[in-house]
Amino acid sequence: MMKARFEAVLFDLDGTLLDTAPDFATATNILLRQKKLPQIKEQDIRTLISDGSAGIISKLFAINSSNPQYEKTRQELLNLYSRHLADQTLPFKGLVEILKKLDAHDIPWGIVTNKPEIYTNSILKKIDLASYPKVVVCPDHVRLTKPNPEPIILACNKLGIKPENTVYIGDHIRDIQAGANAGAVTIAAAYGYIEKYDDISKWHANFIANQPGDLLKLIFP
Repeated sequence: MMKARFEAVLFDLDGTLLDTAPDFATATNILLRQKKLPQIKEQDIRTLISDGSAGIISKLFAINSSNPQYEKTRQELLNLYSRHLADQTLPFKGLVEILKKLDAHDIPWGIVTNKPEIYTNSILKKIDLASYPKVVVCPDHVRLTKPNPEPIILACNKLGIKPENTVYIGDHIRDIQAGANAGAVTIAAAYGYIEKYDDISKWHANFIANQPGDLLKLIFP
């Protein structure tokens, strides 16, 4: 039987395990229409998702956090997103097969995300994954979020597996920094929501997955 390289596998959510961009685009374009602002293409929003609602509001609505309309606009976007968060969201191609293989080898997998628990749980209830993750860590569960290692360490503690025997997979430099700071092995998901001028090689991940299918070869060498 093929042996896994790691005792546990942890995924970032948006842009790594799930392709949530279509639903972010739907919610954002509804709000842009309401504000009589130009629409954005789904492909273009992929570079903004890693910065969450704050990044979308500041870059597309030209409102920063000091603006009195900032929090109101951000909440309007989040309300719209909550209505559409699982309309078109799907696991990246090949990820369900990887989760099934992990389950077949009794290797626990989990999610460590900066997405708030209310949205994370709603999506996980609606999306058809191979099984439910053994651990889910959101910002609600920690004092410090990624790139701080606290969320990774918490997930490993909950699984009872040392970080050095765990791999963390993510599509943002803060994911790789969090994993490395925790002492975990890291894989940069180059297929995810990478900003236009990002040089992934400078993230110093242990491995790079250019396609979701590359993860299988990295986890089961």
